[in-house]
Amino acid sequence: MKFESLPQGVRLAVEAVQNKKAAGITVLDLSGVGAFTDFFVICTGYSTPQVQAICTEVEEQLHKTLGRSPEHREGQRSAEWALLDFGGFVVHVFGDQARRYYDLERLWRSAPKLEVPDEPEGPSSGREISNSSFGNDSFPGEAVVTRPLGGR
Repeated sequence: MKFESLPQGVRLAVEAVQNKKAAGITVLDLSGVGAFTDFFVICTGYSTPQVQAICTEVEEQLHKTLGRSPEHREGQRSAEWALLDFGGFVVHVFGDQARRYYDLERLWRSAPKLEVPDEPEGPSSGREISNSSFGNDSFPGEAVVTRPLGGR
C-alpha cells in the first residue's frame, strides 16, 4: 500500500496528524476484511493537549479541504484515546499507554498496513535551527575550557 493510493480524506488526515507531531502513524486498510469502515488512521499523542490538538487539526483540515466533519467523535477530552469517525475511515489518536494496551495493529493484523515514518527532529530534518546561547557558545564572563574526551 502506498500513501499516494489512499483516498484523499485519509491522506489529509495523515498530513494533519503529522502537522501536530503525532508519532507512530499507521494506516490500516480494512476494506478487504469486512469491517465497518475502510481505513483506520492510528497515531500517538503524548499529552492531553497534544491529543486534542491532533483531533482539532484533523477536523479543521477535512472541513476546510473537503467540507467533511466527523459523523461521530469520542474521547477528545482525554489523553487516553480519541476517535473521529468519518464513515469511510476512522482516526484513532491514542495516548502512549492506551496505544500499547489496545494494540489495534495486532487486532487487525490481517489488514494491509502503511507505517508513516515519524519526522526526524534536529539539524538533519531540514528545519531551520535558530542561533542560540547553547551548545559550544559561552555566556558573558564565562571561561571556555575544552578537554579531550575521556581525559582529565
